[in-house]
Amino acid sequence: MRYDFDKMTDRRGTGSLKWDVPERELPMWVADMDFETAPEVREALTRRVEHGIFGYNVVTRDWYEAYQGWWGQRHHLELEQEWLVFCTGVVPAISSAVRKLTTVGENVLVQTPVYNIFFNSIRNNGRNILESPLAYDGREYSIDFRDLEEKLANPQTTMMLLCNPHNPVGKIWDRETLGRIGELCARYHVLVLSDEIHCDLTDPGYEYVPFASVSDICRDNSVTCLAPTKAFNLAGLQTAAVMVPNPVIRHKLERGLNTDEVAEPNSFAIGAAVAAFQKGGAWLEELREYLARNKRFVRRFLEEKLPEIKAVPSQATYLLWLDCGGLTEDAGELAAFLRKDSGLYLTEGEEYGACGKRFLRLNTACPSARLQEGLERLEKSIGNWKGR
Repeated sequence: MRYDFDKMTDRRGTGSLKWDVPERELPMWVADMDFETAPEVREALTRRVEHGIFGYNVVTRDWYEAYQGWWGQRHHLELEQEWLVFCTGVVPAISSAVRKLTTVGENVLVQTPVYNIFFNSIRNNGRNILESPLAYDGREYSIDFRDLEEKLANPQTTMMLLCNPHNPVGKIWDRETLGRIGELCARYHVLVLSDEIHCDLTDPGYEYVPFASVSDICRDNSVTCLAPTKAFNLAGLQTAAVMVPNPVIRHKLERGLNTDEVAEPNSFAIGAAVAAFQKGGAWLEELREYLARNKRFVRRFLEEKLPEIKAVPSQATYLLWLDCGGLTEDAGELAAFLRKDSGLYLTEGEEYGACGKRFLRLNTACPSARLQEGLERLEKSIGNWKGR
């Protein structure tokens, strides 16, 4: 391999949210990676630092071209420049959209289990969380369209937050499924906000489908959040884009982002995104292979040594959704035990909705040696759990 993903970079003492934990703990929770970003991105950042002046910044033309080139070549979606709006992050964009495009007291629909910060963006802005739980057959997830339509038909429901690909279950929604969602939302006058931040982290051989690419209906009734931050491990640089083809919706959203003061780039946000999308393709391909091997390793380990825990099949993200129903119906209690017993820090599934109560979320985006250590800690603690 051209790039070294086995390197054990020490992140302690760097102000890392993930690694700001006691020395004995091994964090495998929050969704960022323990890999250094692509050398091509670091080189661009180094050149910017060496310039030495960090005044106010604008969104340059090459930023638009980078997004257009990447989505056109990799995801078969031709973006118009005017569709793209800079934002300091996907979460700020979602919160701003909720504030600007819905009204206090209205329902915002989410498909649980789902990224827990969605709940904050809704609740903190005085809107109601309306859950349409995904159907789980004991192995895989799918959409319960009867429940979804019933809740979209509620006149108080005005926005749907779509996670595409889905976090935490790692599901890639196919074109037919997305088209059906788009038609229902248009029928009931519900705006779709599609969070597509994990789109470049599909397993080799799999492609995600941009919601806006499915049909004119989907394109004209949607806001899509895009970013290089998950794929290239750049979350701390606060760089993202909102893609809005509909000019009326786009005008409202631009006003919201500006009102919330999240529409101006810092000195590194533009250059890092441009370098990632224009020069980081080879690095990303090797990363995807490495992550796929890590996920396969976890599945084999569980099958051989911890058969009570099932990894839900996943085609995207570096996260694995672990069904702990063979051990307990309260994985939150299990997560607390793991952290106390062996220092392994996983995320309890109930954070993603009540239907996640028997699940844990595991982040596999780390060197294989660190992943093996985490699984060995898991095995040890599960033995202690069963021997209580």
